[in-house]
Amino acid sequence: MDLIGSLFVLLWVLLCAFIWLLPILFIGMSDRTSGREKVAWILAVIFISWFAWVFYLLLAPLKRRETFDYR
Repeated sequence: MDLIGSLFVLLWVLLCAFIWLLPILFIGMSDRTSGREKVAWILAVIFISWFAWVFYLLLAPLKRRETFDYR
């Protein structure tokens, strides 16, 4: 394999890895969940794949945060 072919394969692998890591990065930076729930969603994306990402977008957060009324 020549140098250009090797670089093309490397670029393709890096692009695929970035696309695979994208949902994990989005969940990690999201404010919709926190703590253990965020870790659970990240593990679900790692082990279940993109289906968990779709469920995250539809269902997160699983529990509503308590809001305080300061009146």
